[in-house]
Amino acid sequence: MLNTDLNPNLSQPPRSNRNAASYVEEILNGNRVILSQAITLLESTRPDHQTLAQEILERCLPPKKESIRIGITGSPGVGKSTFIEIFGLKVIENGHKLAVLAIDPSSQITKGSILGDKTRMAQLSTNDHAFVRPSPAGDALGGVAHRTRETMLLCEAAGFDTILIETVGVGQSEIAVRSMVDCFLLLLLPGAGDELQGIKRGIVEMADILAVNKADGDRVLLAKRAQQEYKNALHLFPPKTSNWIPEVVTCSATTGEGIKEIWDLIQKFRIFTQANGFFEQQRREQARHWLFESIEVQLKALFYQNEGLKSVLKQTEQAVIEGNISSSKGAAELINIFINQVKTTPSTEMSP
Repeated sequence: MLNTDLNPNLSQPPRSNRNAASYVEEILNGNRVILSQAITLLESTRPDHQTLAQEILERCLPPKKESIRIGITGSPGVGKSTFIEIFGLKVIENGHKLAVLAIDPSSQITKGSILGDKTRMAQLSTNDHAFVRPSPAGDALGGVAHRTRETMLLCEAAGFDTILIETVGVGQSEIAVRSMVDCFLLLLLPGAGDELQGIKRGIVEMADILAVNKADGDRVLLAKRAQQEYKNALHLFPPKTSNWIPEVVTCSATTGEGIKEIWDLIQKFRIFTQANGFFEQQRREQARHWLFESIEVQLKALFYQNEGLKSVLKQTEQAVIEGNISSSKGAAELINIFINQVKTTPSTEMSP
């Protein structure tokens, strides 16, 4: 028997008994438990889960209200989770509903993830106006999970008007987050050696706001020095297509110093880019980008799930390993076989 005194959500129908309409109704009403279940369906690889998740997503479009999507990245140890905790509480204090999509690194050996972000955001994860969802990065490049964008859309449908996407960490592939957010915030460490070499230039170029975190105690002067160095360096970068001039600030996630100023800067960025049309233009470009990204993902799934290819794939793989044929020729032959099978297979049998 279900103990609904401890958790009233236990009285709700189990996930297996829900249809798309039921999910959508609860999501639009802001039910965080059902929202979590819908996101789990999105992340599932089961075909029936994917079909149901897609129907839920389509019914949730377009979102009920305008939102701001913020990407947050920075090198490991910069204090992203601590920053998000105090920043998120400030956002809620200003009357907003916040969703945090935290992407956790996945082991390349076991493929597992710790998913411990909720434990590092204790106050935020229990706040009624916040939703914290850790997801494994898996084998996805770009520091974001495969379904992050779809998850973001569901969160917006549930009434969350501020979306934070915390990426795995700074690296060459982190730029994927730029393709799904409105504002890109880069957290930096003070006194981490050569400030301009300690982080990839490509990430700095994409940042709309740079914040030197941990500017407290005896690190205040180091943070101020790093701030000035980055300000000087930004003058050497080409102008941004948004015409926004990136700002460099200091903050402390421990003391709260500078957190309000960062939120105010994000609002300033939003007003500026909405006024010149860049905000909406970027959203349209991002939607187009993810259309083609989805085509690639689905084509890849169709290719590897093709039963007629599996035995040939093994043979070709072995031939490449032994050096009997080149990898490019092997790939071309496999793709030709796949194309010929697609031509002779009814479309109803080709669904991924």
